[in-house]
Amino acid sequence: MSAAQAKLYGCSNMTAPLRRVLLRPPRIEDLRSWREYGWRAKPDPAAIAHEHEALCELLTGERVEVVVAQAPLKGDPDAIYVYDPALIADGGAVLLRPGKAGRRGEPEAIGTDLERAGVPLAGKLEGPALAEGGDLIRLDDRTLLAGLGYRTNQAGVTELERLTGLELLTFDLPHWHGESEVMHLLSLLSPLAADLVVAYPPLLPTRLAQLLAQRGIELVAVPDDEFETMGANVLALGPRRALVVEGNPETRRRLERADVEVLAYEGRELSKGDGGPTCLTCPLLRG
Repeated sequence: MSAAQAKLYGCSNMTAPLRRVLLRPPRIEDLRSWREYGWRAKPDPAAIAHEHEALCELLTGERVEVVVAQAPLKGDPDAIYVYDPALIADGGAVLLRPGKAGRRGEPEAIGTDLERAGVPLAGKLEGPALAEGGDLIRLDDRTLLAGLGYRTNQAGVTELERLTGLELLTFDLPHWHGESEVMHLLSLLSPLAADLVVAYPPLLPTRLAQLLAQRGIELVAVPDDEFETMGANVLALGPRRALVVEGNPETRRRLERADVEVLAYEGRELSKGDGGPTCLTCPLLRG
């Protein structure tokens, strides 16, 4: 890898300062399929576009380079959640294979955008392997946490371990509201520093809670009434610097008491497909 390439990608964890990120703007024609994709309500085209533009401007204001996805991908409103179709590994991007059938075209599209952004492709999952980025949490430079559920299976984990060379630790996700509603590992937990996470303890897998305790990782608990409004879905802009969606005041207070600097964006429309700041962003470079 050349020095120029090294500056374009690389995420050995999820909490180092965010330098470069990919986002995909919502398209009016794709939003028409919101009901088929299980969105909670019909998004307002003008409002969701405004929210996404404001999110990009916020990130740019934080000196993060924003790369805009451009590859054609028709009829898929979930495509704005760009964290799910690819994993940025040390050797490049691994294109995943979503468990949600309607999203199976996303890896190829984001692969085109990643190559255009200077991120090489390191591999691709094929059937029967399934994996979505929302089920993958890079704990450190050697360890990847994986949630097993309706979107990610053991075949996907096995293939990711082979392609990345990382140690994958798996945890069974709860059934919760069933197969039709998204339940990712990142729905339950988001890293904020090497020694800090924000999480919803009632649904946290026991072995994962034990792992956090063994490693001395402090947990900021999301209250019950802020779980489904994505209180646990938080993007680290750097160690103890958090980007959250507006509307979870108690979680914000708890983060600030834990010495976390909190920035917020308006995501009322962007969140109707159950996606928060981690879902809407594909970090390309941290450090």
